[in-house]
Amino acid sequence: MVLDTLQALFRRDLERLRNEIDAYRSEEQIWAVDGQIPNSAGNLCLHLVGNLNTYIGAELGKTGYVRDRPAEFALKGITKAVLINQVEQTIAVVEQTLRQLDDQQLEQAYPIVVLNEPTTTGFLLIHLATHLGYHLGQINYHRRLLDQ
Repeated sequence: MVLDTLQALFRRDLERLRNEIDAYRSEEQIWAVDGQIPNSAGNLCLHLVGNLNTYIGAELGKTGYVRDRPAEFALKGITKAVLINQVEQTIAVVEQTLRQLDDQQLEQAYPIVVLNEPTTTGFLLIHLATHLGYHLGQINYHRRLLDQ
């Protein structure tokens, strides 16, 4: 049941991420920063894609993905279409990987230490879902504030 819930939440929020990026009227505004808003929606999107492809795709799904975390915050000007494509690919990776897991694996130790101490796979997946929701909310506010 927990896996079904996680699958549904990741799909829902990744689809919302895709829709938020698509909702920008101006591609330039995807990369805008202003005052106390230091991260653009584009960089947050790249960060979420990198995060999920690393901790779900590479570690659990053995996809071979190699993360470049500094680039997630340094790259600029990637088109809306490319960002949306990356989100859609991430949806596929997350769904395929989570389908391969079972409830017993959720109770096992996650393969690497991510949060300063060992956790179970289930704990880390829940953390990743809340991390996605946190940044998704930031992107929503970014769009409504800066994409005028």
